[in-house]
Amino acid sequence: MVVRTFGISILVTIAALVVAFIYGSWEAVALCAILGVLEVSLSFDNAVINATVLEKMSEFWQKMFLTVGIIIAVFGMRLLFPLVIVWVTAGLDPVRAFDLAMNPPANGADNFADGSPSYEKILTDAHPQIAAFGGMFLFMLFLNFILAERDTKWLSWFEKPLAAIGKLDALSVIIAGGSLTLVAEFLADDQHRATIMIAGVLGMITYIAVDGLGSLFHTEQLEEDHERDVASRAAGGPSTLVKATGKAAFFLFLYLEVLDASFSFDGVIGAFAITADPIIIALGLGFIGAMFVRSITVFLVRQGTLAEYRYLEHGAHWAIGALSVILFISIEYHINEIITGLVGVAFIGAAFISSVIANRREAGDDTTPPAAGSPAGEMATATE
Repeated sequence: MVVRTFGISILVTIAALVVAFIYGSWEAVALCAILGVLEVSLSFDNAVINATVLEKMSEFWQKMFLTVGIIIAVFGMRLLFPLVIVWVTAGLDPVRAFDLAMNPPANGADNFADGSPSYEKILTDAHPQIAAFGGMFLFMLFLNFILAERDTKWLSWFEKPLAAIGKLDALSVIIAGGSLTLVAEFLADDQHRATIMIAGVLGMITYIAVDGLGSLFHTEQLEEDHERDVASRAAGGPSTLVKATGKAAFFLFLYLEVLDASFSFDGVIGAFAITADPIIIALGLGFIGAMFVRSITVFLVRQGTLAEYRYLEHGAHWAIGALSVILFISIEYHINEIITGLVGVAFIGAAFISSVIANRREAGDDTTPPAAGSPAGEMATATE
C-alpha cells in the first residue's frame, strides 16, 4: 500500500531534483528539497481535509483530483498564481511578470536601478490582500464545521456550546464579517484597509458560492451519509457511504480545488522567504510538496484512517482555524513559516492521540467481564 501510494511521488521527486540540478546545480537541489518539506509541513491538515471530501467521491472523480487536480496545483497555484498577482497588482502582463521573475535585481535588491520594484517586492506588497482572501475562506470553512451539530465531538466542552449557538441562521457569516472588520481596523494600515476589506469579502463570497453550489446537489445528504459511514466503520462495521457522481461529484471536485488552492496561499508566499525563482518554487512546492500531499490524502482514504482515528477531521479543522488566524495576523506581523507548520502538526497530533486513547478505552470496555449476578455473568459462571 505504501509503495503503491507514494511510489509516483517518490519518482516525481527524484525527477524534480534532477531538473533542479540541471537548472541551478546543487544550490537549486537544496532549495527544492527545503520547499518540498515546507509544503508538506504546512499542508498536512490540507491532506486530512482533502481526504474527508475525496472519500465521498467516486473512483473516477478521485482520479480526476489526482491528475487534473495536480496540474492545477502545480502550474496553477505554484507557477501562474504568483504571476497573476504581479499582473493584477502591478499592471504587468504575465509574460513581463515572468521575465521580471527570471531576471531579478543584482545583489537581491528590492528595486531595479530605475526604481521599479522587483518581482519579489511586488508579491510581498500584495501579501495583505492574499492573506485576507485566503484567511477568510479558511475561517469560513472552520466556522461552518465547528458550528454544525455532529455526532462525534472532540473538544466536547467547547464544541457542544458552539453547535448549540450554531443553529442561529448565518452565524458563521456574522462572526466572519465581524472578525474581518476587526482585522481591517486593528491589523491593517490606512493604505491597505479598503483592499483588505474587499479581499476578505471576496474570500467569504467565494466560500459561500462554492459551498452553496455543492448544497444544490445534495452534498448535505452526502455529509450525513459520511457521518454515519465513519461511525459504522469506527464500530467495525462495513462501509455505508454512497459515492458522489455526476453533478454532485463535479461540484465537490470544484470545492476541493478551491479549498486546496486556499491552503496554498501561505506556502506560496512563504516560499519567497527562501527563493523568488518561479521555476524552483514550482519544482519544490508543486512537483515535490503538492505530490506528497496528494499521496498522503490517498493514503488516508484507502487506509480508512479517518474512520479509525475519529478525531483527525476535528483536529484538521482546528488547525485550519489556527491557520486562518495566523494569516490575519500576518497582515501586520511576520509569522515564521515554522510556527505555522508546527501549529497544524500540534492540533493534528493531539487529535490523533485523543483518537488512540478513545479507541483503547472502547476496546477495554468491550473486553470488560460481565458483572456478577447479571444474566451474562451467570451464563459465564455456568460455563466455567
